[in-house]
Parts: sequence; structure tokens; C-alpha cells
Amino acid sequence: MQKAYKLLGKHRHYDWGGNRFIPNLMGIDNLTEKPFAEYWMGAHVSAPSIIQTDAGDVLMNQFIQTNATELLGTKINASFGSLPYLFKVLDVAKMLSIQVHPSKQNAIIGFDKEETLGIELDAFNRNYKDKNHKPEIMVALSDFWLLHGFLAPELLEARLQEYFYFNPLMDHFRGVDFQGLYSFFMQLTLEDSDRILKPLLMDAIASVNRGEVDKSHPHWWANKYYNGLMPEHAIDKGIFSIYILNIVKVSKYEGVFQGAGLLHAYLEGQNIELMANSDNVLRGGLTSKHVDINELIDHVKFIPTYPNILKGELINEFETIYPCPVPDFGLSKIGISAGRTYTINPDSLEMLLVTEGVLKIDHITLKAGEVAILVAGQSITIEANSDVVAFKSFVP
Repeated sequence: MQKAYKLLGKHRHYDWGGNRFIPNLMGIDNLTEKPFAEYWMGAHVSAPSIIQTDAGDVLMNQFIQTNATELLGTKINASFGSLPYLFKVLDVAKMLSIQVHPSKQNAIIGFDKEETLGIELDAFNRNYKDKNHKPEIMVALSDFWLLHGFLAPELLEARLQEYFYFNPLMDHFRGVDFQGLYSFFMQLTLEDSDRILKPLLMDAIASVNRGEVDKSHPHWWANKYYNGLMPEHAIDKGIFSIYILNIVKVSKYEGVFQGAGLLHAYLEGQNIELMANSDNVLRGGLTSKHVDINELIDHVKFIPTYPNILKGELINEFETIYPCPVPDFGLSKIGISAGRTYTINPDSLEMLLVTEGVLKIDHITLKAGEVAILVAGQSITIEANSDVVAFKSFVP
């Protein structure tokens, strides 16, 4: 078996994606300006990557199934039996939905329940697509903005006091009751939530038009979601979440980890994302997709979040690791100057995505936007033909 194989991922053309970043990274002409939202690298059954071998192209999930121990390594194969993570590049031009991911135990319970009820896997009202959890880490490739967990109690109380239309909600928060506040609002009728959100949105649109706010203020994002236009009725309840969650800016090569139960949403920018191999998402607004309020509330952790921006920990002169408190995946950034080499010894199947420069591994040359899988148990030397930046996914 070779030490490394070239991988061809799958593009996902969701309407929230940008039309330049991923095509530019990968040298793709996009004359029709189709949205390139995500690039998937992995063995997920809905969009498995292609592995180029001497015998021809093969789907990654099939390649792993046939060569599990050799590719994954004995330990990882015994623990997971398949590749436990999904690697992505994202270009977020339009805001993504407010969402939370279930724990592994709750994913199993939810999946089995929906199977018993006979809800088709691709049904609009299906919540659970598999039995796995979906913790995730992202590392920014540009300035990146996201919503990330509830504000600290004192900040949230000040936010509710700041706007008169939030006054009816004060009694439901009482300075500490995140669940009471969120559950009450999300279970309001649209008529009642509109009474709160209409003046809020009018304020937001006016503030942006007057140049009074920037991206650090929730008005900016409320205005962006509706493109500066005032809807007549049925304002998306997810707008409220913009005002009660942390708005976080992550600079290039900084990261954020998001575990089960954390209410969050991506707002704008480009990033590398690595997650457990799952598609379980419970949504809470800013979307036309299914929102199951009761199921969502059952899985949100109603505690404040104090954002922890990951700078990365240098483990040697070439490699910086971003701590991930889960057994499913790990992520690091590798930087090598032109003409130098770096040898790694994978314990699991690893992926190497080049974002800058050109490198060579064994018989494979990779330029920006290209990916290789590295086989477990091998000694692999990376040769930098130019200054290189690459991201490596692995199983700890």
C-alpha cells in the first residue's frame, strides 16, 4: 500500500455560499457564479470523496471498508470501524441557521425514535439523520464572524434592558433563567413575537442606514438577514438569538470549538471545519428548513458561554495544534518554508489540505486547494517546493 493517495472532495452548492473563495483556492472557473458553500473531504455516505489509486478512482467509504486496518490503523479501526470525522472548507456569504447539535447518547435515542415512528430519512420533518454526535472545530481562513453561546448573565440582562420592546421578557429571565427566557420567546405565536421583533428590526435597519453600528453589534446582522428590508409579518424568531448570543470575531488562523448543546450560527467568512462524521442538526431559526422547537429546547445547554478563541499550540517549529476535547478528531496547521522538509508519523488516517504553496509527499505533488490522505503507520516526509501552509486532520 502507498504512503499517501490524492483525494478529490465534493463541492456543495448551498445558496448561502460565496462564489469566489473556494473556486479561487482550487483554481476553478466559476463563470456562472454558482455558489460554492462547502468542500467536503471524507467518507460521509451522502458525499464520499474520491481516492485516486493506481487501479483507478474509488469512493473513499468503499476504499476504507476494503482496507480498514491498513488505512485507519488497528486502534482507530477497533474504536470506530470507519473514518470518524468529516473535513470541510466553508465560504459563508449569507448567514447560516441558528442551531445546536445533540450529544451522542441523545442522537441514538432521537434516531431510534424517528425510525420507530416511520419518519423517512429524507423527510422535511426528520431531525436525526444518524446516531452520532457532531462536535466541531473551525479555524478561520479570513476574519470570521459567528454566534457562539449565550451572553454572560449581566450582558444579557443589559441587552434586555437596552430596548423597550424586550421589557415583556425581563420577568422570564430574572437575571439567570436562560431556559425560561429562550423557551418563552421561541414558543410565542408569530403574532406575539412580531410585536417584539418588528420594532427591533426597524431599529436595526435605521441604525445600519445611519452608519451607527458595525459587525460587532446585533443590529448589523439582523439588518443583513433581511437585506435591509422590513418584512410585513412572520419575522423569523431566530432574529432574537442574534441579540442574546455572543457575537464573536475570529481572526485568520484562530479557532473555536463547539460541542453538544451549544447554540450557535455562522455569520460570515471563510474557514476550515472539522467535525464528527454526522449530519445531526436541530435548528432554531434563520432558516427555511424544519424547526422543531420542543426538540431544540430539550438539547440546548442553558448556561452562559465565555468564548475561548484558540490561538493554537506550537508543538514544534512546523506544526501548531488546535486542542479538541473529543476522541473523534484533531486538527493542526503545518507551515514549512521553501526548500525544507518535515517528517510525520500518522497513527491514524490523516488528511492534508494545502491552502498556500506547493508541496510533495512521496510521489504526489499538491498545490493550494488539493488534498491527500496519509496512511496510518507510515513515516511520511513533506517537501516544501515553496512556502507552504497546510491543515492536517487526524484521530488523536
